[in-house]
Amino acid sequence: MGGGPPTTDRLRALPSVDRLAARVGSVTVARAVVEERRAELLAGAEDDVDLEARARARLAPSLRRVINATGVIVHTNLGRAPLAEAARAAVARAAEGYANLELDLASGARGSRHTHVEGLLRELTGAEAALAVNNCAAAVLLAVAALGRPAIVSRGQLIEIGGAFRIPEVVAQAGVPLVEVGTTNRTRLSDYGRALREHPDAVILRAHPSNFRTVGFVEEVAVEQLCELGVPVIDDVGSGALAGGVAALRDEPPVRRSVLAGAGLVCFSGDKLLGGPQAGLLAGRAAAVERARAHPLARAVRIDKLALAALEATLRLYRDPERARREIPVLRMLDAPEPELAARAGRLREAIERAGGAAAPIRASAKVGGGALPLLELEGPVVAVEPGRDGVDALAARLRAGEPAVVGRVQDGRLLLDPRTLTDDEAEAAGAAVAAALAADAGDG
Repeated sequence: MGGGPPTTDRLRALPSVDRLAARVGSVTVARAVVEERRAELLAGAEDDVDLEARARARLAPSLRRVINATGVIVHTNLGRAPLAEAARAAVARAAEGYANLELDLASGARGSRHTHVEGLLRELTGAEAALAVNNCAAAVLLAVAALGRPAIVSRGQLIEIGGAFRIPEVVAQAGVPLVEVGTTNRTRLSDYGRALREHPDAVILRAHPSNFRTVGFVEEVAVEQLCELGVPVIDDVGSGALAGGVAALRDEPPVRRSVLAGAGLVCFSGDKLLGGPQAGLLAGRAAAVERARAHPLARAVRIDKLALAALEATLRLYRDPERARREIPVLRMLDAPEPELAARAGRLREAIERAGGAAAPIRASAKVGGGALPLLELEGPVVAVEPGRDGVDALAARLRAGEPAVVGRVQDGRLLLDPRTLTDDEAEAAGAAVAAALAADAGDG
């Protein structure tokens, strides 16, 4: 009769913890897997399970390398901006042992972690002072909390960014009142002036709608005009456009413009379009930065040494604009020439076809992603792969399960692989992975 209690023989057949641990190298995992299987058998399980395979799967790291063939350059789900070689090397050096994170090596006295990037940020933005924290949302929260006054915000800039994080909630968490001005589509200088007559001690918070655009009957006030109103301006420019000479960035607000306009604090990301690690950067007037630096929240949102090492190395590349465009992956992908993309797509296609798969060159548009440049279409060559008998979803699942995992995008029943977000080596690896997945699909048939 099915569904009854397991036989004593099935329980006795379970391997001992010591024997399984000897094969997989972990007593803790071996014990957990054996106990888990015993509970399944007692609950009536009748399937066969490879406990060694289950244990090895549990031992595998959760955070894995992924080859991004989606064409989404700043892919939030895949960790946003890949780091430049110089930044990766800096992280490795900082992780290898101790570092002078908060030690002044010249005097032997305690130093500040902010000194490692403040000079670079001042140099690159023209700011009087600068500060780095762990992400841009934290930078905005700290800026509003530190200046400690009512915050005047245009209704058109009461935006929601990733993770359901909203500007009104940021202001509320900072503990200051929110004063809304204007309308969703049009806010004028006079709206701000009227609010300041009622709240003369207020600051102005300007938030760039980085992940959407309003078009048509719209109006907003330039940062230069806001700074002329005589109160501190906090300008959240979002994606961190520091690079010059990249055509794709022409519609993104440059950090230097807001600094030169006289904003008290300009907040922007260290990853996204800047192309470094996750970080939030504040640059602006010395007095405003010092208030942010001295605020208790500054410790709660401080940047760690590994991100700081990667950020310093990335910012150093910006001292040579041509080198930055060449070595920072995000900038290189944004500016990738057609012949380079076509050659990489050709290698992808050849690897797939050598294994008997069907792949066709087509044209499609890549996206920047990460809440940046939402209207930008980066057209170029991609490889469209015809799935096997199991279908495109099964093919995509096989590729995600591989080592390394490969992620493309599914469109019209085919798997699209975009060379824009691949290096040459990754293109070869992705082609081999697709070929293996197609062969496995054919073998299952």
